[in-house]
Amino acid sequence: MNIVNPKTRDIFNGLKFTDEELQIIESSFHKIFVKKGTILLNAGDIADCKYYILDGCLRSYHTAPNGKEYTLQFGIKDWWMGDFTAFLTSEKASLTIEVLQDSTIYKISKKDKDYLYNNVPKVDRFFRIKLERAFAAFQKRILANISKTATERYLNFINTYPNIEKSIKNYHIASYLGITTESLSRIRKDLARK
Repeated sequence: MNIVNPKTRDIFNGLKFTDEELQIIESSFHKIFVKKGTILLNAGDIADCKYYILDGCLRSYHTAPNGKEYTLQFGIKDWWMGDFTAFLTSEKASLTIEVLQDSTIYKISKKDKDYLYNNVPKVDRFFRIKLERAFAAFQKRILANISKTATERYLNFINTYPNIEKSIKNYHIASYLGITTESLSRIRKDLARK
């Protein structure tokens, strides 16, 4: 029997599951509501979960020894967020994950993910494809950071995250782009004049 319920429809759009597969999925994912300002993961913690964002906005960042924050990623609707290196290797997290807007997320532990992969093979394939796409996106971002101007990086940012710019802090955007908040203001003014 092919059944689609809200949880599987949200996370696995387009996949159909049997009753038995649905029970495994239902027991693996946990829906939680998190308030703005919540820290889901601190650098140095064990990263034993990853998160699917149903709605809201999250940010992952690294804090340098001098205290400067470097935003690695924003997570928005239908994105996955986590310290994937720590999650996959069982190392301690090097990233902090902060909730920037009240959010609804699905959380899955490493243990539950492994159980899910072993018992619902189509989910294993689904996540492999997601990871491949994420790897490609990170590679593009690295190349953009070393080859594009700050203005080009900003334009890429507003194309990638079209609806969050007004609801997050300027210093988060600037740290994502690798520029100062003053440079961000100058770029916006220059673009507004064009």
